Amino acid sequence: MSDNVWGYRETSGRLEGADLVGYKVEAVDGSIGKVDKHSDEVDSSYLVVDTGPWIFGKEVLLPAGTVIRIDTDDREIYVDQTKEQIKNAPEFERDKHLGDADYHRQVGGYYGGPQVY
Repeated sequence: MSDNVWGYRETSGRLEGADLVGYKVEAVDGSIGKVDKHSDEVDSSYLVVDTGPWIFGKEVLLPAGTVIRIDTDDREIYVDQTKEQIKNAPEFERDKHLGDADYHRQVGGYYGGPQVY
């Protein structure tokens, strides 16, 4: 995990300004959905992933620090979380994810902890 869970890792292959909407998102153990929205804001970068039928249409918020690699040729993003970890993450709240410091701390704290596989 990067030191800042809300920033992309230097090794992720992130191209500043690239549109990631529609990219397929792969967890450690399989596909979780597609990017519905993303942000490149400094210290507040994230992906909103539409999980489709996998979690009954639920959306999840993934801080950019969870991104291991971005494959622009295949339009795929790989994250360092398992499907179960993502499924158990704090509930995504579309109205709160922007500008709510407590919500960001909650989500960042969940993903910022030690990763156990």
